Amino acid sequence: MILKDSVIKELQSLGIRNIREVFYNYGTPALYEQVIRRREGLIAHLGPLVVRTGYHTGRSPKDKFFVREPSSENNIWWGKENRDIPEDNFERLYSKMKAYIQGKDLYVEDCYVSADPTYKLGIRVISENAWHTLFAKNMFRRYNSAEELEKHKTDFTIIHMPNYHADKEVDSTNSEVFVVVNFGKKLVLIGGTSYGGEIKKSIFTVMNYLMPLQNVMSMHCSANVGKDDDVALFFGLSGTGKTTLSADPNRSLIGDDEHGWSENGVFNYEGGCYAKVIRLSPEAEPDIYECTRRFGTILENVQIDAHNRKLDLDDDTFTENTRAAYPLTHLPNIVASGMAGHPKNIIMLTADAFGTLPPIAKLSAEQAMYHFISGYTAKVAGTEKGVTEPKATFSTCFGAPFMALHPNVYAKLLGQKINKHKVNCWLVNTGWTGGPYGVGSRMKIQHTRAMLSAALEGKLDKVEYFTDPFFNLQVPKSCPNVPEEILNPRNTWSDKNAYDTQAKKLANMFIKNFEQYAADTDDAIKKAGPNKF
Repeated sequence: MILKDSVIKELQSLGIRNIREVFYNYGTPALYEQVIRRREGLIAHLGPLVVRTGYHTGRSPKDKFFVREPSSENNIWWGKENRDIPEDNFERLYSKMKAYIQGKDLYVEDCYVSADPTYKLGIRVISENAWHTLFAKNMFRRYNSAEELEKHKTDFTIIHMPNYHADKEVDSTNSEVFVVVNFGKKLVLIGGTSYGGEIKKSIFTVMNYLMPLQNVMSMHCSANVGKDDDVALFFGLSGTGKTTLSADPNRSLIGDDEHGWSENGVFNYEGGCYAKVIRLSPEAEPDIYECTRRFGTILENVQIDAHNRKLDLDDDTFTENTRAAYPLTHLPNIVASGMAGHPKNIIMLTADAFGTLPPIAKLSAEQAMYHFISGYTAKVAGTEKGVTEPKATFSTCFGAPFMALHPNVYAKLLGQKINKHKVNCWLVNTGWTGGPYGVGSRMKIQHTRAMLSAALEGKLDKVEYFTDPFFNLQVPKSCPNVPEEILNPRNTWSDKNAYDTQAKKLANMFIKNFEQYAADTDDAIKKAGPNKF
């Protein structure tokens, strides 16, 4: 794409000067050429691009800051998730970054987020790396023509310099890594980390701030739609199956991670997918697997044979968090517009490593709010340093690091929409059964898919339910194509007393975690949680 004079002027207005060369809105093949020329990655067998992110193979949540400035100061939920940085510290860091940029080549990508044009946010990504520019091209929404691009208006700018490191003593950062959002200047500064997800999640954080202020529910969820235009949302933290389960061959994918829910329905923010691919199964996840073999896909930290360029998706040498970033158009069954109607079903996914939650349960509106605010899943041994046994993780709204406003802002919006549109809500455990991690086994994906299909198709509407005595959940006694014995988790344990002990332990964890929200939460929601033991 020919560089416009207006782009140079806009860069200069940001204080970015004395640039060697600007590569503006290059196409995917041209960016591939730049990646290879600059030795940023390798082309694998069948065409995907393999890159390394170095020391940082995941997000750095403790290194994210909001600038404390007048336009947003009274809206942001300050605390352990949303840390502040003073304006003068931001300006000092920004000045040092601009000095670092001088004399460098820059890649500039103009794109946008929000499939619904009413809420469109124009994004400009400025990076020193070609592969990160391709990452932005894959993840955000692209313009389909030069005429559309000509009309681009930049609402938010990301300045992405992964090789520039902060001085934490001088810059008041937590480490050499920084992700700093300034709502007043409509700027995001990223440095010290090459992990591509920081680019994606910084703009998600921006949308999570802007959308609720316009009465739009902003959600960390995947979404798909069936043949009868029945929309389903899948909330869940990393590793719970959000991407995998929403990529259903019998339903069309709206998006796999970030959505808004307005008065008109659900809409995708993004134009791509960012899927975990460690030990990806071509049988269980055929569509995602095929995307790892496509030109245009970026594979982060996946092992590759340097001689024959074949991939090994089972190799976790670099990290368990291997990723594939690819455009939605790589998938065979998508909603091209990125928009659909109001949800009929909401599924809240959890990977319970304690093996105590039922594989599926129907939630009342109050229970749905309780579990949304809780945002529970569990980490298991081997996935994080120091974790030797199952560890409960509660991430409010199923995405606490990205929620700039108070959790109750999102919770109240969701509750209003659930009640207004009479949405069916479900809790689905994709974790362990028959015992905790190390004793039991992971829930079979075939069974989880069968339970989801039954729920989405209304086949669980008339079956008999029982009330779980520990978590107060309504659990179906039968489900098509699912063995009845696995529906009650207690029955899958050989040691029933051990199950009771573990279930009471997890129930009390829920209650303890919820105490921080109790003062601002309706009594009906507080009472919708587990029993206390």
